[in-house]
Amino acid sequence: MSSTDDIDALIEMMAKLPGLGPRSARRAVLHLIRKRALLLTPLADVMQTVAATARECLNCGNVGTTDVCDICTSNKRQNGELCVVEDVADLWAMERSGVFKGRYHVLGGTLSALDAVGPEELRIPRLIDRIDAEDVREVILALNATIDGQTTAHYIADQLEGSVTLTTLAQGVPIGGELDYLDDGTITAALRARKPV
Repeated sequence: MSSTDDIDALIEMMAKLPGLGPRSARRAVLHLIRKRALLLTPLADVMQTVAATARECLNCGNVGTTDVCDICTSNKRQNGELCVVEDVADLWAMERSGVFKGRYHVLGGTLSALDAVGPEELRIPRLIDRIDAEDVREVILALNATIDGQTTAHYIADQLEGSVTLTTLAQGVPIGGELDYLDDGTITAALRARKPV
């Protein structure tokens, strides 16, 4: 057994994280080892705690440490608005903006015929149940502008037609964006979503 087997195993595990390849993982592990007392030991403790306590919200699909997340239990969030997102990372991005004050519903992905992902593999049936149970008046479809995202949005719109107001996020030119650097799809979406000045 090599004296670096445990370190190599840590590097391999770190390399499996999104955005980290073998070299980046090696650099991160070396940094953690050098700052063992300041970073490595506290990180290991926090990771152990999160591994034991993290769970998916039974209501919306968010991640937290209780069966129902803080957003779902907040009385301030009961405003009749439900924002549908693909995954928890999208929910967290929306929360970072601090603009949306309603509740969320995490689908857990998008419909995909190629990957055999249908409505039952996602939280679409749960979404339909929540609309009646929570007196939802508006559903905001905040799905990614991909083919699968748009297919999913159309499917949900068909399922909810006539029962609730459906809206979607605007698409187009980002703030600070320059037309010369945008792709054709973004320019097309921006032109179609134009509004009066």
